[in-house]
Amino acid sequence: MTDSAITGPNQLRKNSLGLIAVTFMVVSAAAPLTGVAGAVPIAFLLGNGTGVPATFLFMTIVMLLFSVGYVAMSRHVTNAGAFYAYAARGLGGQAGGAVSMMALVSYNAMQWGLLGLLGGISAGVFSPWIALPWYVWSLIAVALVAILGYRQVELSAKVLVVLVALEYLIVLLVDFAILGSGGAKGLSFNFFDMAAINSGSLTAAVLFILGSFIGFEATTIYAEEARDPERTIPRATYLSVVMIGAFFVFTTWMMIVAVGPEELLPMLGGLADPTAFFFILTEQYVGSTASMIAGLLLVSSLFAAVSAFHNYIARYSYTAGREGLLPAAFGATHDTHQSPHIGSVIQTIGAVIVVGLFAVLGLDPITQMFTWISQVGTLGVLGMMTITSLSVIAFFRTNAGGSALTTTILPLVSGLIMAALYVYIFINFGDLTGTTGGALGWVLPSLIPAAALVGVLVATRLKSANPAAYARLGQNRY
Repeated sequence: MTDSAITGPNQLRKNSLGLIAVTFMVVSAAAPLTGVAGAVPIAFLLGNGTGVPATFLFMTIVMLLFSVGYVAMSRHVTNAGAFYAYAARGLGGQAGGAVSMMALVSYNAMQWGLLGLLGGISAGVFSPWIALPWYVWSLIAVALVAILGYRQVELSAKVLVVLVALEYLIVLLVDFAILGSGGAKGLSFNFFDMAAINSGSLTAAVLFILGSFIGFEATTIYAEEARDPERTIPRATYLSVVMIGAFFVFTTWMMIVAVGPEELLPMLGGLADPTAFFFILTEQYVGSTASMIAGLLLVSSLFAAVSAFHNYIARYSYTAGREGLLPAAFGATHDTHQSPHIGSVIQTIGAVIVVGLFAVLGLDPITQMFTWISQVGTLGVLGMMTITSLSVIAFFRTNAGGSALTTTILPLVSGLIMAALYVYIFINFGDLTGTTGGALGWVLPSLIPAAALVGVLVATRLKSANPAAYARLGQNRY
């Protein structure tokens, strides 16, 4: 590290996570099986059809472009605040405060939305054995996640590694079964045809595909708990992007091959529920038992994602409390587990309240709770990635290291792409979530700039009340 680290009590558990643990903990947030079963069929149908695999390849390249500057700065910044710390070190404490509050709103939104989806999916998957309302399944997940989040981070890591490995295993089993059989009409490579890429709505495809990558950016959240973070975090960042990208490029190609390029959209359009597509393919190419197992693993996939976002929220809360942006109690760690237990408990309470609210109001857990709230999270992550790209450029203008390509050009390109996507989602939020014409269509996306404003005000107050603490915002903690 080029900067001296701040040490003291209430530290996170050092040297707890290796490369594989960090990688799988962040990939779990991307929920590979959930993406395949949920996002991909909609991307086919509402996006650009057989151009989806190539679009995944394009978005993988975009994420790698972002990662170049992100990784370059990770060698100088080791702080569990991740995006917040980058913003504070690159653009100043007020920008750091803005990103800190944006992160708390965004990742809470992602987790709450996923809890709705988990509850709705679980109610259907487990109905042959036990019939429970969706919110009961969501609250069971909240309780289990709370236990994992409260305890040592190694426990969460071990659980998530197993769950993510099982997700990959079932999907790849189906993929190779399709590959081995040659699919419906033989292997087709027409998804590299520009006509396919530009068919339908490329923008809609990009937005659905983007959700399959959200989570990879959180490798730096575990910087204080990783072994040899200067090596582990950069490697985990690149590895997670490549794992997610290669997996989805191959899987979406196989899904097209399974039914044939000409039959893809007619088949999806004829399904009452397009998210049944993957399970139909599983039963056709592997068998009904595999399809049933895939349904169970879809629930575990969602659970893994909920747990991952819980960890993110707890660590952002801990960092904000430790550095004066939230009450100091948030900055304490558990005496035994060295976990950010206060943030974990508060997040759990919030999740119970949100699930209870949607249950009492009789709102649908998937079409309303998931769709409405999770898009707020997507919007917030795009905003944070935009600010982070600018922070990298600003940081290296005053700190030597890295080439112009890695510290200026690529961060600028990725930042412009993220900014364009942010503006598009913000403007079209109502259309994307089905809230057009109502107050929710502008209130929900406005939560992100509102959170940023609160963060600026909190940081400004800290600067006035405690200039020394303000000057330490985003400093290294390892």
